[in-house]
Amino acid sequence: MIDNAVQVERLIERMQAQLPLAARMTPELMATLAKQTATLPASCKIMSIRYTGDEGGILCQLELSPPIENAIYASITHLRFDPRQPLTRDITAYQKHRVKHLRRQ
Repeated sequence: MIDNAVQVERLIERMQAQLPLAARMTPELMATLAKQTATLPASCKIMSIRYTGDEGGILCQLELSPPIENAIYASITHLRFDPRQPLTRDITAYQKHRVKHLRRQ
């Protein structure tokens, strides 16, 4: 197992209580999305969160400004958060743990 189910459940509950959450997309995610739309801001808002199991981890629905036609979903590992936000430390710990275990596999 990649994720600790109890820790992930707690993190998701805490994140859902803070929605919408401000985030920034990684350059890799922006490059992927740039193929679909011409104008992309680096910042976005997380509107909803789902856990897709060990296969996908925490998946976030993003809202961009200006809005685009299709809904955008991205793994939380492709997002960065303001260090002043109260959940940033927990989110970053989850991201590091997940990436580390994915590399091992």
